[in-house]
Amino acid sequence: MRTSAQVILLVVLVLSCTVTTFSQQTLWKELNGEVFLLYQGQRYSEAAKVAQEALSVAENRFGPNHLHVATCLNNLAGLYRIQGKYAAAEPLYKRSMNIREGRLGSDHPRVAESLNNLAELYRAQGKYDEAEPLYKRSLTIMEKALGKNHFHVATSLNNLALLYHCQGKYSEAELLYRRSMNIREERLGKDHLHVAESLNNLAELYRAQGKYTEAELFHKRALTIKEKTLGPDHPNVANSLNNLALLYHCQGKYGEAESFYKRSIKIREETFGKDHPHVATSLGNLAVLYHIQGRYTEAEFLYKRVLTIMEPVIGPGHAIVATVCENMAELCRQVGKKDEAERLEARARRIRFNQ
Repeated sequence: MRTSAQVILLVVLVLSCTVTTFSQQTLWKELNGEVFLLYQGQRYSEAAKVAQEALSVAENRFGPNHLHVATCLNNLAGLYRIQGKYAAAEPLYKRSMNIREGRLGSDHPRVAESLNNLAELYRAQGKYDEAEPLYKRSLTIMEKALGKNHFHVATSLNNLALLYHCQGKYSEAELLYRRSMNIREERLGKDHLHVAESLNNLAELYRAQGKYTEAELFHKRALTIKEKTLGPDHPNVANSLNNLALLYHCQGKYGEAESFYKRSIKIREETFGKDHPHVATSLGNLAVLYHIQGRYTEAEFLYKRVLTIMEPVIGPGHAIVATVCENMAELCRQVGKKDEAERLEARARRIRFNQ
């Protein structure tokens, strides 16, 4: 009888353990789903808290070196990066990469993904010398694993091109952007949204070089693809409208720029709501446009609205906040508000110093 009782007890314990394991795995999946939804809604601080919980569950359920843990680390690092919390993001990206290398080998596409993400973190901080070898190693892995004309290779080429773009290495950037676009056109068709992304990036490269005719041509083609594919009121269309507005802004075509900025703002407000970061981006650009035209009252109002929207999302110590403070300080000096200008300049300096 004792033996029977012990066996029954053992079965009960195993069944209980199975239920607990199943519940933890279900919880992990639910938490990741919640992280994704919060990320899509640009609620980054909330998403990071849930991502931390998902990481804890994954470590307890799967062990500290499981691939699911690497995924959680990568997700949490990405959320920190978006918020400008670069110091917090870096060790998470590195730990995620180390797990993937240990479990999958150093030449696996998942390792290439980690290399790319760490490179993106360094690029965002202006650490270009550290970013470049990571981008190149990621590209090499992707080409070896997937072939030189794979869609994911096009993404790696695009990201390395963006680095060169940021460094002012325009010839190198153009070569890679075009190779990326050629792969996308061949694999996806000339009217695909990823081709529109390539067109946009090339247009921005040309704008940076003052090649406004070429930039306008590529931006308009990208806009046409997006409107045809997504409709005229899609947020992706708003991105192209914002970039076209910026192009006209640079050319001194202020009337055209204002019109495109306002259309971009309208779409974004209707899609995301009036207090969304995407709205703030367009508002900030319109504020600068008003500022350089001497429309100081309108510009100041928009600068303040940008801060009101962005600070709860990215935090008061983000580089974007510093930029807005610097712009507002310049405006204040122009209208004779010396004390306010000095306060804003001091705040911007503190932010820059702590980055």
